[in-house]
Amino acid sequence: MQIIIVGCGNVGGTLVRLLLAEGHSVTVIDTEEEIIGDISNSLDCMGVVGNGTSFQVLRDAGVEQADLLIAVTPGDERNLLCCLIAKKAGVQHTIARVRDPIYKREIGYIKEELGLSMVINPEEAAAVDAARLLIFPSASSIETFAKGRAEMVRVKLDAHSKLVTKALMDLPQDLLSGVLVGTVQRGEEFFIPNGRFILREGDEVSFVGSRRNITRVFKNLGLATARVRSAFLIGGGDTGFYLAEQLLSMGIRVKIFERDRKRAEELSENLPDALIINGDGTEKELLLEEGLKDAEAFVALTNLDEENIMLSMYAGTVSEAKRITRVHRVSYDEIIGAMDLGSIIYPRNITANRIVRYVRGMVGSGQEGLESLYRLADGKAEVIEFRVNGACAVGGKPLMELKLKPGTLVACIIRGTEIIIPGGRDEIREHDNVIVVTTEKIRSLKDILL
Repeated sequence: MQIIIVGCGNVGGTLVRLLLAEGHSVTVIDTEEEIIGDISNSLDCMGVVGNGTSFQVLRDAGVEQADLLIAVTPGDERNLLCCLIAKKAGVQHTIARVRDPIYKREIGYIKEELGLSMVINPEEAAAVDAARLLIFPSASSIETFAKGRAEMVRVKLDAHSKLVTKALMDLPQDLLSGVLVGTVQRGEEFFIPNGRFILREGDEVSFVGSRRNITRVFKNLGLATARVRSAFLIGGGDTGFYLAEQLLSMGIRVKIFERDRKRAEELSENLPDALIINGDGTEKELLLEEGLKDAEAFVALTNLDEENIMLSMYAGTVSEAKRITRVHRVSYDEIIGAMDLGSIIYPRNITANRIVRYVRGMVGSGQEGLESLYRLADGKAEVIEFRVNGACAVGGKPLMELKLKPGTLVACIIRGTEIIIPGGRDEIREHDNVIVVTTEKIRSLKDILL
């Protein structure tokens, strides 16, 4: 497909790399000549210097031949205007990043009136992920499928776990009943395990199944399953606001530390049930005075990655709080992997992955809808949910008769309200949702076959 990306910041740059890897032709527009020069020289894409709201600039980028335009500049209004002009120029699909909470209640109207294919809010998406983790604090990450009916929950194993030093096939049958061990990450290595796989201390393991069954398995393993009751949020920006809204609605007590007085007053007005502290959340004395040692959750949401990392490390030394750390620069991945920072949220990855899912769904099979897509281990593997809308190449046959590509696993079948952890005799049927874990790039269910 011919894709135009307007704005080449953190999200735009990530999108360029991901979409080129998917085999698409990408043109980038940005007002900074140096940025365009760097990305067009280092990657196989065309760059145009200019304002994406200019019709002439869009024409220079090939808007009249484009299949999709994605606007991810820092300005919401600019993104919406880019999409509107592109739509008038004949682009069928447009995606806009819109971040300001002021648009939240109107986003459905804006999307419909401007004919947008998707509106993505990175801060709200990051807040949703963080809230999910605070409901299930033992998890390091949680992904949902089939509108929440199934989940993939990742957890790091310690030396005392009942799972370590044992092959999966030798574990007691009732220990993991109703769930599947879908993936294992061991340092830089990534595995889709079989029954002979032996788990080790430090492995990050993903369980796939229903929330009820995963909760039961966590209890079997002695892991906490109760939601937190109180949370410290360091930074009262948009992500902090969205997260506080969600936590308060669930009855969780919230303290927000915001150093800017005007912003603190805005938060106090819009979040009357939260305790807003106008102070520097990076000051240890203030955190201790406000009860950090007894906090059940600590979320570092400042605008500086370095501050968030140091805050999470400090919180881990003085409390047992569930920690969540927001990091913008994915280039820190290798360093961060060796640190104890709790759960890490990358807003630009969340945004880019959702857009890539939409793009891949555009070129997928008409009989199968791509519902969800999550990239794991820096893209070494993916977890993909397909909706079977009609007859498909893998349907109606027992899984044991299908010749799957190496590194590919049918992890779960959702059939109505039934969550099936499939065995060899199970089969995929019309209207099923199917979760596939794979190290291959697949666009449809038929791609899982050799």
